[in-house]
Amino acid sequence: MYTIAVDAMGGDAAPRVEVEGAILAARSYPVKILLVGRQEILRRELAEHLADDVPIEIVNASEVITMDDAAAKAVRNKRDSSIRVAARLVRDGRAEGLVSAGNTGAVMATSKIVLGTLPGVTRPALASVFPTLKGTAAVLIDVGANVDSTPQMLTQFAIMGEAYSRGICRQERPRVGLLSIGEEEHKGNDLTRQATPLLKELPIRFIGNVEGRDLFSGEADVIVCDGFIGNVALKVSEGLVETIKFLLQDSLTATVTRKIGYVLARTAFDDFKSRVDYSEYGGAPLLGLKGVCIICHGRSNPNAIKNAIRVAMEFAKGKVNATIESALHGRRSEQVQIAGD
Repeated sequence: MYTIAVDAMGGDAAPRVEVEGAILAARSYPVKILLVGRQEILRRELAEHLADDVPIEIVNASEVITMDDAAAKAVRNKRDSSIRVAARLVRDGRAEGLVSAGNTGAVMATSKIVLGTLPGVTRPALASVFPTLKGTAAVLIDVGANVDSTPQMLTQFAIMGEAYSRGICRQERPRVGLLSIGEEEHKGNDLTRQATPLLKELPIRFIGNVEGRDLFSGEADVIVCDGFIGNVALKVSEGLVETIKFLLQDSLTATVTRKIGYVLARTAFDDFKSRVDYSEYGGAPLLGLKGVCIICHGRSNPNAIKNAIRVAMEFAKGKVNATIESALHGRRSEQVQIAGD
């Protein structure tokens, strides 16, 4: 059984969503949940769900970092916040990972401060999973942790994303691409052109430049970019999915009166929704930490929290951090050897 700490006070609908998601996870997976937050509130919420039969423990945290708080100031001043207490549980070995739908900047800053980074990691990076036309999952990294990145950081992102794809998405030899404005090597900006030769030297299956459409084509299993571009791509994709879902729903409703093929159309629409629903993929892992941290949408529903807990469990079970650390260590050893020669 794995133990996962859940920041129960972070999301837009906290703590109801976090409590319901924790109960779903505890009943579905071999996990124990540490619900972190104001204990009197969490006790009342748990009592309403009659969840005495599930392995859930409440850990008190007297403070809450809200979505309106400035991340840096809140991290400094709110030392008993639910996210900081959850991070300490991971650091102290009481939990294998943490899940939060709270203030993203505060979650990232707190996790980095409390947990620290793996040797060889300049900065942690956020990864997000996309469904593809081939039925596989594509990992986009970084999607917002680092607005400005160096070519060396992109090589670290590639190694971390490749390890995550192998450990969580079950890709045996992930194809790693660099997000750019064209497949040709000379296209792109200074960052991508400088990163390309470094990526070629890595012991990964680097396939060169890929374009935005390849997020969904399935031609690449891991797509590397800086956090500014990655966050724009993520938000555009989320908006597009929501628009398509609305248009399909609207068209489906408009044809209901015809009573022709409604059941089949409804089934197909429900299948489409499940395939593109962000809640099925859990949250975004913050890779490169000495611990497991999964960051969810602030508007996450219970299913999203449940799946984020599953991802945190699989992350710990798959020893993804050990794989990342080993790969980065091998890279550093190779660089030292080259320098010595």
